[in-house]
Amino acid sequence: MAKNDYFYGLGRRKSATARARLMGGKGVVTINDQPVNEYFNGNEAFAYELLEPLRLLQKTDSFDITLKIDGGGHHSQVGASKLAIAKALSVISDDLRTTLKKAGLLKRDPREKERMKPGLKGARRKEQFSKR
Repeated sequence: MAKNDYFYGLGRRKSATARARLMGGKGVVTINDQPVNEYFNGNEAFAYELLEPLRLLQKTDSFDITLKIDGGGHHSQVGASKLAIAKALSVISDDLRTTLKKAGLLKRDPREKERMKPGLKGARRKEQFSKR
């Protein structure tokens, strides 16, 4: 892999969309032009979960990652970013792809917020029944 090669991946979760760009480097992660800890307000659990695909492949210090994230909350943004990173890694080699696929990191979580229905208080909540 050359120093100037980029690998791209796109991930979605709920209403969050993440675009990942991987390139050879020392393991620096930038989200929307901010360091990871600054973007997630010092929440290390999000930063730890974000790098799960790299930890699985034992390549945490091999790539610099640049993420562009839109929409959603922090938790869904992490899920979308994780999928984007995994997809970008799967482009590199088929061996990496099989490892990521067995770990379930290349599968999109299809759950979305259910729409409100007319006449109900929420998506499914009905008015309380009153006998009298």
